[in-house]
Amino acid sequence: MAYDLKKALSCPERFAPGHRLCAGCGAGITCRAMMRAVDPGDRAVICNATSCLEVSSFQYPFTAWEDSYIHSAFENASAVASGVEAAYKVMKKKGKVRDTFKILAIGGDGGTYDIGFQSLSGAMERGHDFTYFCYDNNAYMNTGTQRSSATPRFASATTTPPGTESVGKKQNQKDLTKIVVAHGVPYAAQTTLLGNFRDFHEKARRAIYTEGPAFVNVLSPCPRGWQYPAERLPEILKMAVDTCVWPLYEVVEGEWHLTYEPRKKLPVEEFMRLQGRFRHCFKPGNEWTIEEAQKYVDKKWEELLKLCR
Repeated sequence: MAYDLKKALSCPERFAPGHRLCAGCGAGITCRAMMRAVDPGDRAVICNATSCLEVSSFQYPFTAWEDSYIHSAFENASAVASGVEAAYKVMKKKGKVRDTFKILAIGGDGGTYDIGFQSLSGAMERGHDFTYFCYDNNAYMNTGTQRSSATPRFASATTTPPGTESVGKKQNQKDLTKIVVAHGVPYAAQTTLLGNFRDFHEKARRAIYTEGPAFVNVLSPCPRGWQYPAERLPEILKMAVDTCVWPLYEVVEGEWHLTYEPRKKLPVEEFMRLQGRFRHCFKPGNEWTIEEAQKYVDKKWEELLKLCR
């Protein structure tokens, strides 16, 4: 289905300004782009797991959402979306609903990679027709920047602080997009925001209008948790992609497609040095952490290239 980005950008906002998200937060940009991918003539139901996004975009009686919105518990956004989708199908069949609704679920990495994973996995396996967007900010930002399974190795978090006996988180981050693909879903993708705007919009559109379960994992930095000035968000996202820390790809009916390949793959330290959460990695004696981070990214990148080629 052709997607006119210029036309989509000119449509009225369906995620309104005036919310309480921090300046420089990737979640708000994710939501604006996600809602632009829904046809103006279609309606949407958003199922939002408890998160920074939920507490910042919906405080009764005020809301930033122009479409129907459900605040779910931390762990069950996908289950709620499944129920909404099942009810919609029944009501549509009985003629009680005439409009076309798109069912969207959204949550952070804490509510997706970890606490909400069982719910997500079940919904993907059952084949419900909805799209799940994960805004991945690499930690439990809403409750104090605790590490999650999306937190990269060596990153500082309140539960993995660096010190004389620690260099941050010990484990590599979970490859959730690949895990979702293993469920046999018709569409899954990994993308990000500024600098790759068309990539995000086209993948969001494709996911929403694919019949069956779809999943879009969006790198959405957090200025407080990642420790960067708000204005550096575009630079950080560009470095995430050009260092291949966060490669852009999609999997359509089991076929892997790389959607962006850097002309020159940059060293991982160019991404890490922009963020305070990796500051300790650049101290004398910790050079090995940067070397290990580079080895991991290189390994994952080569694996992805093989899958796509």
